[in-house]
Amino acid sequence: METAPLPVWSGNRERHRLSRTGNRQLNAAIHRIAITQARCHQGAGAYMKRREAMGNTPTEARRALKRKLSDVVYRTLLLDASATEPTCVERAA
Repeated sequence: METAPLPVWSGNRERHRLSRTGNRQLNAAIHRIAITQARCHQGAGAYMKRREAMGNTPTEARRALKRKLSDVVYRTLLLDASATEPTCVERAA
């Protein structure tokens, strides 16, 4: 997914930047999910606070949350695709 970070070096600090290429609608949807989850879901809010306590900025914490959410979305898409894929018996018929 498009939330995979790209390494960026500035001085002595290694940072990551979000890739802005790819499916803009998907990126926008994951952003909306992350904002809503951070505001309304206790687990996501706690994750953001843990990341900020580790020294991440709020933007970096949100990026990490987006990455976790994109993994969930991707796994769900794979499960849906495998559930609708015809089996060998159905193909032979």
